[in-house]
This record gives sequence, structure tokens and C-alpha cells, in this order.
Amino acid sequence: MAGNIMLEVVTPDRSVASEEAQIVVVPGEYGEFGVLIGHTSFLTTLKIGMLRYKDRDGSERVVFVNGGFAEALPNKVTVLAESAERRKDIDVERATAALKRAEERLAEASRREDIDFNRAQVALQRALVRVRIAETRRAR
Repeated sequence: MAGNIMLEVVTPDRSVASEEAQIVVVPGEYGEFGVLIGHTSFLTTLKIGMLRYKDRDGSERVVFVNGGFAEALPNKVTVLAESAERRKDIDVERATAALKRAEERLAEASRREDIDFNRAQVALQRALVRVRIAETRRAR
């Protein structure tokens, strides 16, 4: 099918993306899935990851998403994320510092009972994805 699908990525605070896309690839809780115009409708949860899409001109765009939900409709994909950031908006130094803090926190978690291991793991996962996305920007 020819044509573009509308993509909306929103957080509780703001709209992160609102544009037409040729294809949208979303980090679903049970694996990535792609959506093209005419897709069957469904609703699913998201994991921390990288949402990728080709804009109407064919340029690849990347958005960090921190969990949430995605609704696919035949003509629109709506992502409701806890937080989200476009690749161009990720502060590399801040993301790298967060990664270092998360690694240190996980290392301490095995020795200290006052550290929530699961929370530290999630912080590490968020930081890893943000750094990976930011580094792909540098490589271009």
C-alpha cells in the first residue's frame, strides 16, 4: 500500500513528534513491531527502547521512549510514553553520566540492602538506550 501513516508521540508533558511517516518501528514489550499505512488496529505496551521511523521524505528519525503504550490504527500510530526524547535532543554528556551512576548503583546493590536492585536495572537500561541513540547521532 502506498501512502504515509500519521505518527504521534506524546508524554504527560509534551508532544515529542507529530508527523507523517512511511514506516514506524516501535519497541513493543514482546518485541519490535513495524506499522505501515493500513495496519490492523491494536493496542500494546512498550518497553524502554528506540522508536524508529522514516519521515515522509525517507529520512530515518529516532526517538527514545521510556515505556508506555502504543495504539496502531490503519492511518495513525499513537505512542503514549512515560518520557520520550528525539535523538537530536539527547544530551550525550548527561546520558553518559547517568549510565555511569546506574552502573555504580548496580555494583553497590549486591552489597547494600537499601538499594532497590530492580530500579537500578531500569535506570541502567534507560541510560544504555539513550547513550546508544546519542552515539548513532555522532557517527553520522
